[in-house]
Amino acid sequence: MTQPRIDLARNVARHLLRIGAVTLSPLEPFTWASGRLAPVYCDNRLTLGYPDVRSDIAKGFASVMKDESISCDVIVGTATAGIPHAAWLAEKMELPMAYVRSKAKEHGRSNQIEGLAPDGARAVVIEDLVSTGMSSTAVLKPLAEAGVNVQAILAIFTYGLPIADRAFAAAGVPLHTLSSFPVLIEEASRSGSLTSDELNSLNAWYRNPARWSADRGGK
Repeated sequence: MTQPRIDLARNVARHLLRIGAVTLSPLEPFTWASGRLAPVYCDNRLTLGYPDVRSDIAKGFASVMKDESISCDVIVGTATAGIPHAAWLAEKMELPMAYVRSKAKEHGRSNQIEGLAPDGARAVVIEDLVSTGMSSTAVLKPLAEAGVNVQAILAIFTYGLPIADRAFAAAGVPLHTLSSFPVLIEEASRSGSLTSDELNSLNAWYRNPARWSADRGGK
């Protein structure tokens, strides 16, 4: 990772912590939809309410595309949280924009892909959060069926879990994120908001989320 990318990751992490988009609670864990307990919860929809944050996110995505030499014809958002960030990036890059529903509409034209994503187009997919990677990679099939070639998936934040690494490796599409859980807890620790016990617990979860949850009565 180059120094500018580290600076970007730290800046985004500080934004997410400041506005409460990511909450760390190792002593009173959250219950995820899977039933597992976790010391972290992310709601990047809160970024919509902060012009400076969403502007830095759009700039971050554009800089990643430049650094990684990613070219595309259309920016595609994932429904629903990826849609506004895709729109801001598309506006910044003067590109068409589309979005993908989790499933096709049950009325009208039964579209799953909305906006302009023509057959043969090269696309970059914008996601707000990567946890297991399953929902992020699920958009690849409908896009491929529509003849859209996904060059990469870009996300604001990732928990950095191995299951997500496996999902993207199996999909054969690169993932680039603006920030990650390790960077975030480093920034939280730097600010003095974490005790040593809390930091140790967060690192233990990152190393083995399943064991961390089971040890506390979760799935």
